[in-house]
Parts: sequence; C-alpha cells; structure tokens
Amino acid sequence: MQNDPASMLPSQILFGIAILGFIALVVMEKLKPYRRFTNKIDKASFITNTATFVFNNVILTALRATSLFFVAQQFSSYGLLSGMGNNNPVKWLFAFLLYDLAIYAWHVASHKYEFLWRFHKVHHSDKSFNTSTGFRFHVFDLFLEIPYKCLFVVLIGVDAYLVLAIETIQLFFIFFHHSNLTFDNEKQLSEVIITPSLHRTHHSTLRVEHDSNYGIVLAFWDKLFDTRKEVVPEKIGLDIIVADNFLQLFFLAFITERHIRKILQIIPRGRKSQG
Repeated sequence: MQNDPASMLPSQILFGIAILGFIALVVMEKLKPYRRFTNKIDKASFITNTATFVFNNVILTALRATSLFFVAQQFSSYGLLSGMGNNNPVKWLFAFLLYDLAIYAWHVASHKYEFLWRFHKVHHSDKSFNTSTGFRFHVFDLFLEIPYKCLFVVLIGVDAYLVLAIETIQLFFIFFHHSNLTFDNEKQLSEVIITPSLHRTHHSTLRVEHDSNYGIVLAFWDKLFDTRKEVVPEKIGLDIIVADNFLQLFFLAFITERHIRKILQIIPRGRKSQG
C-alpha cells in the first residue's frame, strides 16, 4: 500500500506543533524553573537527551519501524471501532481514550517486568527533570512498543494515521509533564491531566514513589487503578545507576541493578579503622 501524502500532512503539522511546544517549554523553564539543578547537570541532561532523540529517530527510520503501522493499517477494518467512519468524532474520542489506556498499561508493564525495565530505566536515569527528559528513551524501549501499538490498531480497528495523530498529541503532553515548571491552578488541572508535579513524583529515586503516576495524558487511569501519588520527591533519577553521556545511556540497558549489586558484593571492603 502506498502512502498518501495528503493523509500524512495533518500528522506532520501536529508533529511540527509539538516541536514548537517543546521549544516554548524549554524557554519557559529556563526563565522560571520550578527546581534549580546545577549548570553541569542541566547541560549534560539536555545534550544527552537530544543526542538520544536524534539517534533513536535515525535508527527507527533505518529499520523502517514505522512501516509496521502501515502493515497494521491493512487490518484496521476488523477491530472494535472499525464499523465507525474514520471521520467520526466519536470514533476519535474512543480511539484516544483507548490508546491512552493502552499506553498507561504498557508504562505499568515497563516498571513491573525486569526485561522491559532494563530499557525503560534509561528514561529514569536523568538526574535532572526538564522538557528534554521527554527525549530520553532507549531505542529498544521505543522499538518494543511498535508491535504493541500495531496490535492496538488491529484489535481496536483504528486507522494508522489517526494513531499517528494521537501519538503526536501525546508527544506534546510528554514534553509538558516533563517540564521543570509550576503554575497557578496546577493542582486543579492535575485532577484531569498529568501535570509536571505529578510526573515529577514518577521520576523520584525512591521506587515506592516512581512506581506511580503512569498516565501520559489523562489522570483518570491512575485514579481508577490506584496508582496515583501526590508527593514531592527529594531526589530525581536513579541512585545506583548513572549515565552521563549518550554511549553510557545506550549500554545502561544491558546492566541491571542486580548486576551492580553483585559487583559491589564481590569488591573487597577495607577494614574499619580501630580507635
């Protein structure tokens, strides 16, 4: 099946708007940050995260991972919402709700299962918390999501272009809830959507805190499944694992916390001084 340039145009426009939103959020958090990190941490975070974004997009394009969406599109007429027309706003609404729920479930699984966590923890390794943290994903983390999203297209019966449009909207929200910002009425807004204050908890160094607030756009799912926490984390990132540049970030996925603990146990400890 050949791609229709006219069908791709709305997704390209939305992607452009999301990137403009990213730039605006970067400027805003520089002017009035919620939490101040050292210049060294901020600079390392931004450079590493943007380098990761560029690398991931080159790799995913080279592997033609997005073509899986177009393969799945051939079967979208068999799913749950397939009987509704592609231009039906009700279908858009249901597709958005179900897609947001599906990504919530994937996010939960990425924390609960060690195989998925080894890749997802790359995202949590950032010692800073800023808009560019939304770029910080291991390429395998993104690649593993592709078949899952294709399965969604087939089961739900949603046109792949609509999925791409929804994904772009979610991309903006990822930038938004990673931004180092606070604002008036954020508490009230967090009852409806995931805000920076909620997602900041998700990036806490404490596992009991970062295993929470899994939502991407809507705050409803965390309330429904009792995974919502409203606390201010003392520290951001991962305690045991550190990645200060792009290469370290890539190989971080192949070293688990369990491996590090074993290595620390092997290393002889010096005798305690007497006196």
